[in-house]
Amino acid sequence: MTETPAVDRGQLLEAYAPVQRATPSIRMNFVASIDGAVTLDGRSGGLGDASDRLAMQAMRTVADVVLVGAGTVRAEGYGGLSVDEADAAWRRSHGLADQPRIAVVSSRLDLDPRHPFFREAVRRPIVVTHAASAELRRSALADVADVLVCGDGDGDGDGVESEVDLAEAQRALADLGLFQVLCEGGPHLFGALLDADLVDEVCLSLSPLLIGGQAGRIVQGARESARSMRLGHALPAGDLLLLRYLRE
Repeated sequence: MTETPAVDRGQLLEAYAPVQRATPSIRMNFVASIDGAVTLDGRSGGLGDASDRLAMQAMRTVADVVLVGAGTVRAEGYGGLSVDEADAAWRRSHGLADQPRIAVVSSRLDLDPRHPFFREAVRRPIVVTHAASAELRRSALADVADVLVCGDGDGDGDGVESEVDLAEAQRALADLGLFQVLCEGGPHLFGALLDADLVDEVCLSLSPLLIGGQAGRIVQGARESARSMRLGHALPAGDLLLLRYLRE
């Protein structure tokens, strides 16, 4: 039997559409279980349902670019990411290109240019790296993507994303007209963005599951500090809850 979402597409597009589209903003989107697990069997897909996927599609529809870390590309694939025709029509009616772009943050550039992320992309992808990354790898990826060199690569954090100047990356994306950034992880990229004070929104699908095990949290590697957010909405979607928090 086909799984039917418990929320309405139009409602979600209205709920997630940015008010100030030309103001640069980074929105995080994650799904987590009741007990805080961010993955099941190593992937996030097993935690969500039709409503979570519809919300994710709505957020992709209203975004200018979808941003992910290299580890997330390896774990989740991301080949051929696109919105459907109805959502593409919504984008056209709001003066946007049919499809959002997709960007990957990578310090080591251990990405195969033949990966479906590049080979099946519906728009030319973007690779965000730093000046100390391997020049030969940057050159190879430049054949299949736009490469943005952001920072010198001297970050002092634990994750490879910390070596990329993420504030510079946001400015570089804005220079391309990509103001509304939807970041879908992973947790180390979330942590690096949090430490750089670049997180404007957190959208969390709270899955009605208890997972246990050793699964991590939605944030990894960030310094411990209380950062205030305010509730934007809490939309019940069957047994799942769609939460949106905004920077205080």
